[in-house]
Amino acid sequence: MRLRVEFTTEPFDLDEAPAHAVVAREVIEAADLDAVDVGPFGNTAEGGADAVLSALGDVLRRTLGAGATRISLQVNVVEEGER
Repeated sequence: MRLRVEFTTEPFDLDEAPAHAVVAREVIEAADLDAVDVGPFGNTAEGGADAVLSALGDVLRRTLGAGATRISLQVNVVEEGER
């Protein structure tokens, strides 16, 4: 099964990326995922279910530890041929 995850961490800072946003980017870019898109207001990644769920666990633990006060996420099953 393939999954696509979209998530944001808060609070936002428009002047400088907060520590929790930097940590989220580092975790998601280091994970064994493909189709990674990291942006200022949200992040998207896709991959096998085990890789996505493992990365999400790391994102949640590490961003909360780095000062995130809210993490919003959506996980979708990616159908064959969909991208």
